[in-house]
Amino acid sequence: MDALQRLIHARMAELRRSYSDVARLGGLPRSTVHHLATHARSVRLPNPTTLERLAAGLDLPLEAVRAAAAQAAGLVFDHQPVEDPETEVLVASLARLSPADRRHVAALVRSLLGPAEPAAAKTRQTRRRTSER
Repeated sequence: MDALQRLIHARMAELRRSYSDVARLGGLPRSTVHHLATHARSVRLPNPTTLERLAAGLDLPLEAVRAAAAQAAGLVFDHQPVEDPETEVLVASLARLSPADRRHVAALVRSLLGPAEPAAAKTRQTRRRTSER
């Protein structure tokens, strides 16, 4: 059994979920979840959307599922831990948001970071606006 299969089986047992439960909660076909959990080791990683949906179905951070899938495919997944636990939670939680919600979060972050924009960039924007008039 490879790392991804161990993760799937352990989490399903922990949450008392079936393949169907994981599939439904993650928006995946049951056959995909069953295949990932039972078939012989693959040298290919599942596509990113499949990993995102599997993480949602297993109620795990995407990084944990990616790391297990990479290890199962014989790859080394280098994840540097972040010292700020709030940052770790924010990053792990983003994968659980819909694409539309992720865009909203990105816009919010840009708006929060906007005032800290370097003066040189503001000067370029001002020059560009002036030259367009």
